[in-house]
Amino acid sequence: MAASAKTLTNSNCTTDEDWTVVLPRRGRQKRKITEVGRILEEKQEPWTPTDSQTDPSREAPLMQKMEDYISKIGNSQFYHTFSDQIQTSALDSFHRVLGSETKMQMVIYGIGSIELYEPPCLQLSIAMLMKRDFNWIGNIEVFDPILSATESRVLEALGCTVMSINEHGKREALKPTMFFMPHCEAELYINLLRANWKLNLLKNMVLFGNSFEAYEEHLALCKYTSIPNSIGHILAARSFTSEFKIETISDDYYKAFHDSSWHFFSPVHETELQFINS
Repeated sequence: MAASAKTLTNSNCTTDEDWTVVLPRRGRQKRKITEVGRILEEKQEPWTPTDSQTDPSREAPLMQKMEDYISKIGNSQFYHTFSDQIQTSALDSFHRVLGSETKMQMVIYGIGSIELYEPPCLQLSIAMLMKRDFNWIGNIEVFDPILSATESRVLEALGCTVMSINEHGKREALKPTMFFMPHCEAELYINLLRANWKLNLLKNMVLFGNSFEAYEEHLALCKYTSIPNSIGHILAARSFTSEFKIETISDDYYKAFHDSSWHFFSPVHETELQFINS
């Protein structure tokens, strides 16, 4: 899972040329800007699980595990606090994105392996509970290139659609869309922002993921004289982003949700999008 931005120190800071993208997902090595630039240019491509056959002996236990997680978290203080925040402090922002629409689709990128790791199970459970409890949440689409055929079958049994295309985070928000991306790598957020770097598209987006404020705080610690290209869109978006940080409540949920926030985008003028070249 992602490293907490709050634990980063100046030892993570080097020159602009060697600046590394922090918050790597699930144990991957930090990536330099040159590699991030290559990833940003990747094209959408067809995708199928590497193991083409589902395993019935794994499918039923995994389904039961997810049902247990959903039940446990649904009764937790963490979820009650999470749900209350949506219905109180963030509710007006959700309504603004919905506008005249009755449903907001959810796109989950980078969920990880729900069979091998606990944080993805916790994160997916929250998405399932939101779908259960908020009638304005529409269809849920899920993608992670590491998903197995068995995991895909379980996700579909839970009511999700597993994408057959690797979008590399480049979905345009042509209608109200919640991008559920806890602890994804920075380049996925960049891809998403770049694909939607227009007034009418940004206003259709809700993003649940790593705190943009934490990225900015880390950059301040590094004392850069210019913004690294690898997080330029994130920092540029800060001027028109409303951010609501969530409370993890207990250590049980820290690993899956620390430094996570709701982000709502409200650019008013095209000039606000001219900080960087998209």
